[in-house]
Amino acid sequence: MLFETRDEAEWQAFMRRLRAGKMRDDLPGDESMLRIDVLCGRLVQPTAYRLSAFVADPAGGRDAGDRAH
Repeated sequence: MLFETRDEAEWQAFMRRLRAGKMRDDLPGDESMLRIDVLCGRLVQPTAYRLSAFVADPAGGRDAGDRAH
């Protein structure tokens, strides 16, 4: 995970800096590998905003173990 907050204003400020190109050194070179999640909250749990990067699976994928049989 690269960034997470429950503060919408902080999330928007972060995304503005990201889109302005001010944070390129902190992120993967390929922007298509970024994932944005908005985890909608309810009364018990507030909404969370998360930016993460996909990571290649060194084992060859989710079903790699099934191929050995």
